[in-house]
Amino acid sequence: MSSFPHVFQPLTIRGHTIRNRIFSTGHDTKMPENFGVSDALVAYHLARARGGAGLIIAQVAGVHRTAMYTTYMLMATSDACIPGYRKLAEALHAEGTCVYGQLFHPGREIMESQDGALPVAYAPSAVPNERFHVMPRPMSKAMIREVIQGYADAARRLTGAGLDGVEIVASHGYLPSQFLNPRVNLRNDRYGGSERNRLRFLEEVLDAVRAAVGPDKAVGMRISGDEADSEGLTEVESLAAIVALESRLDYVNVIAGTSASLGGAVHIAPPMMVANAYVAPFAATVKAKVRIPVFVAGRINQPQQAEQVIAGGQADMCGMTRALIADPEMPNKAREGRPDDIRACIACNQACIGHFHLGHVISCIQHPETGRELTYPEREGRRAQATRRRRVLVAGGGPAGMKAAAVAAERGHEVTLYEAGPRLGGQALLAQLLPGRAEFGGLVTNLERELQRAGVRVMKNTRVDRALVEREAPEVVILATGGKPRWPVIEGAESGHLVDTWQVLKGEANVGSSVVVADWRCDWVGMGIAEKLARDGCRVRLAVAGLVAGQVIPQYVRDHWAGTLHKLGVEVIPYARLYGVDGGTAYFQHIASGEPLILEGVDTLVLAQGQEQVDTLSDELRGLAAELVPIGDCLAPRSAEEAVLEGLRAAMAL
Repeated sequence: MSSFPHVFQPLTIRGHTIRNRIFSTGHDTKMPENFGVSDALVAYHLARARGGAGLIIAQVAGVHRTAMYTTYMLMATSDACIPGYRKLAEALHAEGTCVYGQLFHPGREIMESQDGALPVAYAPSAVPNERFHVMPRPMSKAMIREVIQGYADAARRLTGAGLDGVEIVASHGYLPSQFLNPRVNLRNDRYGGSERNRLRFLEEVLDAVRAAVGPDKAVGMRISGDEADSEGLTEVESLAAIVALESRLDYVNVIAGTSASLGGAVHIAPPMMVANAYVAPFAATVKAKVRIPVFVAGRINQPQQAEQVIAGGQADMCGMTRALIADPEMPNKAREGRPDDIRACIACNQACIGHFHLGHVISCIQHPETGRELTYPEREGRRAQATRRRRVLVAGGGPAGMKAAAVAAERGHEVTLYEAGPRLGGQALLAQLLPGRAEFGGLVTNLERELQRAGVRVMKNTRVDRALVEREAPEVVILATGGKPRWPVIEGAESGHLVDTWQVLKGEANVGSSVVVADWRCDWVGMGIAEKLARDGCRVRLAVAGLVAGQVIPQYVRDHWAGTLHKLGVEVIPYARLYGVDGGTAYFQHIASGEPLILEGVDTLVLAQGQEQVDTLSDELRGLAAELVPIGDCLAPRSAEEAVLEGLRAAMAL
């Protein structure tokens, strides 16, 4: 009997049976080409269908020429989209997975220009967007009718291509939500004013879509309960809309947040600091009021959580998008009773939504094969086997070395991993000690399981040197010896109390009550150390050598953390380059003006100055017959993402 009996119960909607209660929510991937479904997008979704997902909801498709909010979205405004959708539907149906498509108009939520010039955004009223600083033009009644017809035409194209249903995106402050919101919809015609009038746009969209797709296709709606913004929809308002629209819907898909503000947008892909399954209570409230199936998402990253949500009657389907990004085989592993083999998502946001915001194809720091399915194809989780078995020695047990060792062994090589310390994990062991980042330790847990499954020989407390390599005689040595804290030359350093972030996290530093964190990298470390010390009762000033704290990290992580630091009273000083120290005074230079920034009353200066590579082994092993392959921080200090990716690449090249 399955350990997850409720998760693996089928659900039938409009005659289409979804084999289990796990679905992938609609999410941008940056994989479309020429606004259509590409081979890469099909391969991406196919990997999750083969992995056992019950339902996949393809990413947003624009329904009107004014819906183009990025340059790499899908558009369903002409029949040219049909062949791509047909290819997607056929591929997923062959694996037993149902597929829906999202119908989308952002309204005022325009993220980028098509050609450098700002486009005209259209919304119910001229109420500006705060996040993208867009002032929209109010929609005329003629445009409203045109957009409604666009929803219907797009729905006809998608279902005509073989999709099992369509989902109206009324979530996250997009156009339908803008019509519902009395603080955004200031119209005084039949589409605004009263609650009844503010519902009219969605009623007419749903009626037009139903007429276009016929009786055999599902029509659902995604909506945020709490938009988590003072100007956003509240749970009371969203619930009232859901109840009023129930008769027109086959299901409702609930989430939280809004694109319209920095604080609300965090909930589009909530980081690890946010509680698991935190939207489920609102889903339960909805479920108590309606008879249609209720879908829910929001930090549901393990089948155990999905089982609890469904068994508790809070929802009927669980969106587990990032869980499927981290491990496409997650549903199959859960169904087969192998939950320990699941590579659990840690909600770091670094390579999934983080890549999207940078304009790159989404991936995963733990599973870099995601988004690269055409480069690293797998079947049932199995990799292509090596043509010749080789003896491989991996020096270093951080994320880079662990990934390289696991993948090389999976491909049939004889692999031994040596770690100088008593534990595997490298800098990830420190990262998990930052406030709210304990889940990052899951990276180590997941990689250790991959090593075990692959049969890698692991030797701890053993430092690799020339004598060891000569004795073992490997054909390949993968150098993954990592990095160490960077201590730049600081004038007057001997007169002050200076420590680095590693010493703080390890409890090796005696930190005073007034602290300045000198943050060169502008990443997780500076913000995390500032939070830790503030919670310890210190007065903290965070001086960052950039525009903002967390400049280089995923924006939802950064914005959530910025709010936390503000609540804790941390003073953030931007444009600050560390210059020197004189006793209890720290000297910085304003990067833009060149003028001095003098911070007095400093008990401790904490250096968050990044890492420098540790690669003495390359020179020590030079002249040996073994091929030397440096990866990760040993090659050049960066992040866990590059470390794991280079581990994969090194192993796949053997």
